[in-house]
Order: sequence, then C-alpha cells, then structure tokens
Amino acid sequence: MTATPSPSPAATPSGDAARRAGKRVLLAAPRGYCAGVDRAVIAVEKALEQYGAPIYVRHEIVHNKYVVQTLQKKGAIFVEETAEVPEGSIVMFSAHGVAPVVHDEAADRKLATIDATCPLVTKVHKEAVRFANDDYDILLIGHDGHEEVIGTSGEAPDHITLVDGPGDVANVEVRDESRVVWLSQTTLSVDETMETVYKLKEKFPLLISPPSDDICYATQNRQIAVKQMGADAELVIVVGSKNSSNSVRLVEVALGAGSRDAHLVDSADEIDEAWLEGVTTVGVTSGASVPEILVEGVLEWLTGHGFEDVEIVKAAEESIVFSLPKELRRDLRAEAAALAEK
Repeated sequence: MTATPSPSPAATPSGDAARRAGKRVLLAAPRGYCAGVDRAVIAVEKALEQYGAPIYVRHEIVHNKYVVQTLQKKGAIFVEETAEVPEGSIVMFSAHGVAPVVHDEAADRKLATIDATCPLVTKVHKEAVRFANDDYDILLIGHDGHEEVIGTSGEAPDHITLVDGPGDVANVEVRDESRVVWLSQTTLSVDETMETVYKLKEKFPLLISPPSDDICYATQNRQIAVKQMGADAELVIVVGSKNSSNSVRLVEVALGAGSRDAHLVDSADEIDEAWLEGVTTVGVTSGASVPEILVEGVLEWLTGHGFEDVEIVKAAEESIVFSLPKELRRDLRAEAAALAEK
C-alpha cells in the first residue's frame, strides 16, 4: 500500500503557487520490494523470532543500507566470510546466492544454514550447471565482483566466462562456437543486456539463449515504469543504495529515456534542493530492495517543496510470492548444537 502525503495548505505556504506552476510527481508502479527481497527480509526476521539472536548473515541480505541497519538492531550479524561465523551457529545466505564452495565452508565449520537465495537466482544457477554438464561454454553477462555473479560463476567455474557489458565482447573467446550459451545476472539493464547479446551473436552466430528470461520480472517492470515517465520528468529520484545493481540501473534507464537529470538516494536526507531548479515534474521510483517507508519520506520531502500532486505511472501488476526457505521449518538451534558436538 502506498501512502501519498497530503499536507494542509498551512503546512506548505507555497502550495497555491506550486499548483499554478503545475508542479507534480510521477510515482512509478511497481517499485520497491520484489518477491525475492521480501522473502529474504522476512526470512531473517522469522529466524530471529524462531531461534533468537544472533543470526549470522553472509553478506548483506539485500543491498539496502536501511534494511541492513534495521535487521542489525534486531540481532542479525552481517559478515563477509563464512570463517567469521562461530562454529555451531546459524548462518543465512543472502538473496544474491552463493557458490557451492560456500556451502562446503559452512559444513566444515559445523554451521546450520538457511538459504535465502532468490528463486530466480537459483534458476540461473541451475541453468549454469545444466549447460556445464552438457559441456557448453557459458557467457555470463554481469558485473564483475557482484555477489550474484560470484555465486553463479562458482557453479561451473571451468565453463563460465564473464562478459561485463558490450565493451567486453571483443575479449571473449570460446572453445567451440557451436556450443555457446549466454546467461545473465538478474538485475541488469534490459537494454544494455540485449545490446551485449546482439554483439555476442554477431561474434558467435550459433550462440543460444537461456530457456527463459534471466533478468528478473521485477527489474524489468521497474525499468519499464521509468521509461514510461520518459522525458515528462525533468528529474528522476531513484531511492536505493549505491551497491544495489538494479537501483543504479534505474538511474541509467531514466537518463536514457530522456530525463534531464536523475539521482540515486538512500533517503530523502540526501536530496539536494538545487536539483529542483527549473523542474516542474519529478519522477520517483525505488529499487527492488527498498522498503516503502523510504519512498514515503521522499514524497513528504517533495510535498514540502511544492510538489503536492502525485500521479501514478503503472507499468504492471505484480502478484508473485515466494515461500520462505524450508530450513525455517526445522529446529536449527538443535541442529547447530548437534553439529558442534561432532
């Protein structure tokens, strides 16, 4: 549910003048949490309720500063490496997925695990394993160093070559041009990914595509909504953290769609009033790991600066829900204790 602030004229002295000037906000729909992020965040909360603190999480559960800080206050401890988790503890793997070697590390440290990998990322992992078993060269389109790419690459390291955008295509080599497939990170720009695929197909005409889209439905829908705003929004504010790939892509999509200016902010506190100079229409959206409370804060800030009228730009309906990790139906504290005794 979206809360659109409607302050009284007294709370916004410039309100009448703003309406005469035609100031408005275009609010993207859908925006914010996707099903995979919702599942991962709820999984941490449920684990804390069910097993008590601490619950260790390998890497940020999702790429959002506010979410991570909120879960830390509830008792989640975020670590970069499995070796940082005390033996006999519970560790959760983030929505971005991990390589098989990480599961092995957890077993070696006698850890009880909860796998909160987004099912859409798991789908890409399974595709990588299947094509590697069939001895294909796999061209993984994605950003070097991103957790999702590291996890997917770890499924078949001898078969996967990373392609980091169209400019990287010239460097790609394969063993057999008749046995090549492309896969992708789930949070990329659709347009840039297809540009990369086009260049790869020019170089490898027999390149085959994955059986279904790897870029997740939520990433695509949020990009479509921003494109629909197009040049109507002189300024687009994307709520999201700088390490969130899909949020960063929304800024790029906004500029590509004709917006004069676009910025990524973690919250309303980071908005610069100077961005509003000469602006009558502001587009607002948020990345797939952003809670709605942060968007509401941006809308309140804009209302206070004369942007009271809010119009919804609707690109799609989203009704997908993923079930929680099956591990939450077990007594993991007992399992962790048993592992520690072995």
